Amino acid sequence: MANKLSLMPHNNSTMMKLIAHQTTLETSRLLLEPLVESHAVHIYRQLQDERLYQFIPQEPPISLQVLQTRYRTLSSRLSPDGQEAWLNWAVSLRQFETYIGTLEATVYANRTAAVAYMIFPPFWQQGYAKEGCLRLLNHLFNDYQVNIMTAQIDTRNVASIELIKSLGFHHISTKENADFFKGCVSHEYRYECMSSPSSLTHLPVR
Repeated sequence: MANKLSLMPHNNSTMMKLIAHQTTLETSRLLLEPLVESHAVHIYRQLQDERLYQFIPQEPPISLQVLQTRYRTLSSRLSPDGQEAWLNWAVSLRQFETYIGTLEATVYANRTAAVAYMIFPPFWQQGYAKEGCLRLLNHLFNDYQVNIMTAQIDTRNVASIELIKSLGFHHISTKENADFFKGCVSHEYRYECMSSPSSLTHLPVR
């Protein structure tokens, strides 16, 4: 039950330049559309599923209007200070034009990045998370020249742990009592990837 993966960056104060930020990324089965306000109405209902938030300190959006406002802000693709690229995509099936989740990437000028994914429960265990993440990582490593990413994941989130292992990340450390949410203590594993995974070369890229 994979859901959200957060890859945390190092900091830098250099201004960020966007690269083809309006471009739709593609795979054999998926379209990664740059997120805009109009996507909110298509995915709001799916985002109400509590299973998406089991291992992350977040809750479902409280209203469609709140989600629209958030997406309107994110559609600028840049942080207010211009030091971070805020890249977000709505993920849809090419064949059926059905939205199945979202992908996010915050890119920093020192060539580090933070990435997250969320695949809606009806589409779990079909390889969509890996396929979308591979295309996203390809974009970050090759177009943004990202050279290091680290992953911090709740130790209970087995599906996300298996996913990042398949993407070429390696376990670095464990942090006990990293967070407390939904009435439970959260311990975190830290993973790191310092170059483009070799598996990226095997994914059809359009």
